[in-house]
Amino acid sequence: MIRAMTGVNYFLRQRDEFLVSTDPALLDRSAVYAFLAEARWWTELTPESLARALEHSLCFSLVEGGRQIGFARVITDRVTFAYLCDVFITEPWRGRGLGSWLIRSVLEHPDLICLKRISLITHDAQQFYLGLNFRFSPDCASYMERLR
Repeated sequence: MIRAMTGVNYFLRQRDEFLVSTDPALLDRSAVYAFLAEARWWTELTPESLARALEHSLCFSLVEGGRQIGFARVITDRVTFAYLCDVFITEPWRGRGLGSWLIRSVLEHPDLICLKRISLITHDAQQFYLGLNFRFSPDCASYMERLR
């Protein structure tokens, strides 16, 4: 379970009534679970697997009036590499530039801004990420994975 710690300064960005923050107190796990379960990005998603993933990741909540309207999760060693995943903006708030602002906020986090590599995999948002200076890997032969 993620717990808010006393005396910790969490990352925070504000734009009008919207906040992007890494404060676990602002993270609505049930809203994140509901979105990801519907999106079917995780074939074996359970509340328990999501809880473990959140606990071991740098999580960015996009909230408006205390309501979770977006999310991004980063798996990182905070020194050389990060993997950006589980990014979403809920339907009613799409088309307002909030997704771009969320990702720009993620990239401004002090533990991520100087990383050598931030990677992601997307099957349908290539143009969105190209607009945020992500590029296609020139040599896909170097991307490896181990499948179960």
